[in-house]
Amino acid sequence: MRVLLIDDHALFRMGLGELLERRGITVVAAEGDCERGIGLVIETGPDVVLLDMRMPAMTGIEVLRALREAGERMPIVILTTSRDESDVIQSLQGGANGYLLKDMEPDALIEALNEIVAGRTVVAPELAGVLARAVQGDVAPPAGTQDGPDLPDLTPREHEILCLLAEGQSNKVIARNLGISDGTVKLHVKSILRKLQVHSRVEAAVIAVERTMCNRQAKGE
Repeated sequence: MRVLLIDDHALFRMGLGELLERRGITVVAAEGDCERGIGLVIETGPDVVLLDMRMPAMTGIEVLRALREAGERMPIVILTTSRDESDVIQSLQGGANGYLLKDMEPDALIEALNEIVAGRTVVAPELAGVLARAVQGDVAPPAGTQDGPDLPDLTPREHEILCLLAEGQSNKVIARNLGISDGTVKLHVKSILRKLQVHSRVEAAVIAVERTMCNRQAKGE
C-alpha cells in the first residue's frame, strides 16, 4: 500500500510516517503544504491519501474537493481530531472514503486503511451516531444539500430499510424490527446500494441525509 499524507503538523507527519513504514506501508510523501500536496498526489498516484481537516491555507474538505475535481479517484481519508457532525457529513458528501480520528489505536488505523483500499467506506466508531442524528433531524444538513426531484426509484420497503440502516441498525436488528429474514434484508440492501450507485451502507446513509429522505418520517410526524 502506498500512502500520501497531507498534514500541517510536522511532528504528526513524522510520527505517522514512521508508524506506517514499520507496518510495511510505503509513505510516498508527507507534506505540510496543501498546494504542494495536491501536486504530489497528481504526480505520484498513491493508493490512498490521508488529509488533516484543519490546515492554515486550505481545509481538508477543500483539498478533497480539489483532488476530486482534478479527476483523482483513489481513496481519500480525512484523519483529524474534529468530531464535528458537519465535518463528517461534508467530508463524505465531498467524496471521502473514510473519516478517522487521530487518537485511534495504530492497529485500528491499519485495519481501517486496508478496508478503505479494498473499496469500503469507514467512519470512526465513535462517530457512528452522527449520521443517525442527522437522519433524525438533529443535525442541520450542510449548505447546498437538496431534496430534489432526482430521488432514486426505491420501493417503499427499500426506503424504510435505507432509513433504518442510516440510523446505524444492523441487518439482524432491521430484520427483527420488520419481521423479515436476514437474507431478505441483505437482498434489499444490495438493491438499495445498486440504485443509489454506491458501494457501502455509509455512502447510502450520506445520500439519505443529503436528500433529507428520512426526515419526513421522523417519529411524531
